[in-house]
Amino acid sequence: MTMSRRSKARVLCVCAALVVIVIAIVVICAYASDRRCRGKFSKAAVAADSEKCSQIGRDLLQRGGSAVDGAIAALLCTSLINPQSMGLGGGGIFTVMNSSGKFCSVLSHRNFRYTFSFNSLSIFCFEGHATVINSRETVPKVFKVDLLNDCPESFRFMNGPEWIGVPGELRGYELAHSLYGKLPWATLFEPTIKLAREGLRIPAKLGGYIPVINGGTSLYKLFSDAEGKPLKTGDIVKFKKLADTLETIANEGAESFYSGQIAKDLISDIQLAGGTITLEDLASFKATLSDAWTFPLDDFQVNIPPPPAGGAILAVVLNILKGYNLTKSSLERKPTETYHRYIEAFKFANGLKKHIGDPNFISDKLAKTFIEDNFADYVRSLIGNRTLDDESYNLTSYLDSMGTTHVSVLAEDGSAVSVTSTINHIFGSQVFSPKTGVILNNELADFCGRTRIIHPEQPPSSASPTVLKSQSKTLVIGSTGGSMITTGMASALMNHLWFEEGLKRAIGSPVLFVNSQNLLRFEENFNEDVIEGLKALGHKLEPKKGKFYNVVNAVEKDGECICARSDTRKNGKAAGY
Repeated sequence: MTMSRRSKARVLCVCAALVVIVIAIVVICAYASDRRCRGKFSKAAVAADSEKCSQIGRDLLQRGGSAVDGAIAALLCTSLINPQSMGLGGGGIFTVMNSSGKFCSVLSHRNFRYTFSFNSLSIFCFEGHATVINSRETVPKVFKVDLLNDCPESFRFMNGPEWIGVPGELRGYELAHSLYGKLPWATLFEPTIKLAREGLRIPAKLGGYIPVINGGTSLYKLFSDAEGKPLKTGDIVKFKKLADTLETIANEGAESFYSGQIAKDLISDIQLAGGTITLEDLASFKATLSDAWTFPLDDFQVNIPPPPAGGAILAVVLNILKGYNLTKSSLERKPTETYHRYIEAFKFANGLKKHIGDPNFISDKLAKTFIEDNFADYVRSLIGNRTLDDESYNLTSYLDSMGTTHVSVLAEDGSAVSVTSTINHIFGSQVFSPKTGVILNNELADFCGRTRIIHPEQPPSSASPTVLKSQSKTLVIGSTGGSMITTGMASALMNHLWFEEGLKRAIGSPVLFVNSQNLLRFEENFNEDVIEGLKALGHKLEPKKGKFYNVVNAVEKDGECICARSDTRKNGKAAGY
């Protein structure tokens, strides 16, 4: 009996010692990881348009939330911090990479762990599969039949109820949360409801846009003081009606927005303003789920959203450029040639935009070919040492646009969300629903120059929320700025992947934009020698305008370290832990 007790005691001591050793190893590893990632994050991060919204998303991740939970919370916050860019009255596109399951593809690269070979191609597998949730606004069943006759020849804010599309934002949240959410639905709304009721100091970006609001409107009243004077940066603004709406949605679900009292109040205000959206339009809106389109880029598998999103256009540009084997050294040796090829890639991509649209009305078979290497090889063969005439690019006039917000999230479990949300132009249609606190989009303006006939469909979009995944890295990235979305993303990826710049510099470097007329526009501080060299090659410049609107927000995990960057062009700041 005594020996038995001694044996048990020894076993218990050994077990206790093992537990202590395991705990010590975990603590040492965590400390070592934190030291290796000093100045970065080791577990998770959120990159939104503002530090406050990045922090709200991060806080939910720390409470056990999924990447989708963090993204939705950050978006809801953004509807207050940057209401000129997005909100419940708009729509969005999620690209979500799950943390579990195997996804296999065909590539040949020595850095992948090959599983087997087939027809001389190596098949590699890695964890994670990407899906796309599309809740972009749609054309209502009844709309102004000659609406496109009102399209301007050059960009301007297009305000008015005739441009409003059926809002889909919340249906996207609902579907994403039902598939990937971990925290209770209501929990995602709590921080923004509190912020809306207590009020917030108007940030500089929002304060700078308040003067564009048409005077005398209900939206103007929201952003003016008791004397009718417009609020300024630093003033307090409260969103009381929106807080009530959010609270109802938190308690009753998204359906309350689409068929409940909120729906009735919203439609009443829209129709009073002259809009044509009906309760039937709202009740029948559905978000869609599909697989992401994928293509290889260096060590990465790139996951992009299919049409009506602009992922295929981004793929064209990147695939053309990767064929030039760009490096930091090649940029230093031949900067003008590098940017000439970059510009030519965009000019050919501009000529393809007319083929991007709602797949229910425009077949996506042609767009699918845009992401293939042989298509990029063909386009690259057309690029010479000088620019070509517009007919060579099959350029058709379309209208440049601006606006939008983007959130990138990477959670502890490796899941990732890249989501772009918008009400289109600054403050959308400038139609405000006083009963609900919702600002309505002007998404139908995206048809201008892209089609001659409108159907009850989703407008084409430049939005390209993207997730890149390799064996050891994950890069979650997206951009805002309407037509500049592709520019912002291609520039950041080129700088980061090929020119070896860190995310901060890759995103912040001066941008070159090729507009809808294939004219060049250079951000401030762009290399003047390169500009002169490009002019000598026949490129034409756009007249100088104000600041650039492209904003890139990204999160990258490399090994055990996470780097997150929000674009300073919108005074953003990322958060993580």
